[in-house]
Amino acid sequence: MTRVYNFSAGPAMLPQEVLKQAAEEMLDWQGSGMSVMEMSHRGKEFQSIFDAAERDLRELLAVPANYRILFLQGGGIGENAVVPMNLVGRKPQPATVDFIHTGSWSGKSIKEAKKYCNVNVAASSEGDQFHTIPPRDSWKLSRDAAYVHVCTNETIHGVEFHFTPDVAGETGGAPLVADMSSHILSRQIDVSRYGVIFGGAQKNIGPAGLTLVIVREDLLGQALSICPSAFDWKTVADNNSMYNTPPTYAIYIAGLVFQWLKRQGGVAEMEKRNIAKAALLYDYLDATGFYSNQVAVDCRSRMNIPFFLADESLNDAFLASARARGLLQLKGHKSVGGMRASIYNAMPIEGVQALVDYMKDFEKQHG
Repeated sequence: MTRVYNFSAGPAMLPQEVLKQAAEEMLDWQGSGMSVMEMSHRGKEFQSIFDAAERDLRELLAVPANYRILFLQGGGIGENAVVPMNLVGRKPQPATVDFIHTGSWSGKSIKEAKKYCNVNVAASSEGDQFHTIPPRDSWKLSRDAAYVHVCTNETIHGVEFHFTPDVAGETGGAPLVADMSSHILSRQIDVSRYGVIFGGAQKNIGPAGLTLVIVREDLLGQALSICPSAFDWKTVADNNSMYNTPPTYAIYIAGLVFQWLKRQGGVAEMEKRNIAKAALLYDYLDATGFYSNQVAVDCRSRMNIPFFLADESLNDAFLASARARGLLQLKGHKSVGGMRASIYNAMPIEGVQALVDYMKDFEKQHG
């Protein structure tokens, strides 16, 4: 069997140990005689899987006791509607939500939120082609916002927040809401500084179909009346994420990933590895004129690294030769072009080294 290095932005590669264990347990999970896919979500077998996954995630992220972890469906895009439907009800209507616009995904969040509330784009880096994060002192926050939304890692543009913005003092205590879809579990965070953290699983956690929400308990129970019951966070929390049938197999795989992360040394160890992996690729990009990365150095993503060939007529040849070397999914997003290497937790440093070695060889042949 030949395994490639998969640089897809998502669904992304999973740890090989996790895939092997899932394969071994496919027909018979721990002597139950059933696949996890076949289990009742209310049965004792799946309940034990669910409880372990929730417990391990809480440990990995040091989630405080006054936060609930919800396992949902709908992805990050779905949460762009679910978040305002759950939070703007805490303010007189029509409520205002502040957004920091740093790329495609925060842009999608803004567009969706406009269906449910007034939107104030407190800062935007669109004028800089989303190559940076607007300076914190330039943000024009509302005095009475329902919440402040940030996308802490922009998968397409390769911009990452390397700080946690303090917004409460300027907004009268508005909670900070973070879309962490593409870098959750890749670095240490202080959960207590956020009101809500959400993300799709298909980057660093598991297969597509699972969405995680970590929400402070005092923010529950304030949903708009139009919010579907299955996405009302209080209803979901009161039913321990079992109000409707959850994505059981995706939760099982996520649980295996959480166990794998713990064996690796937890989030602190993964952050060290991710710093090293990103530095390996960025150092080469900065040392050559054949390729370039356009993101400001202080907000470069460790997870998603876009880059461009100086001669873009070579793009197709670059991708074809990369595929022949077992380096897949390097084509950049259609909205920005170029190339993109997504190097999530499951990507070993050997994969990044293989990419850099290939890029050097390609440069020698075509430079």
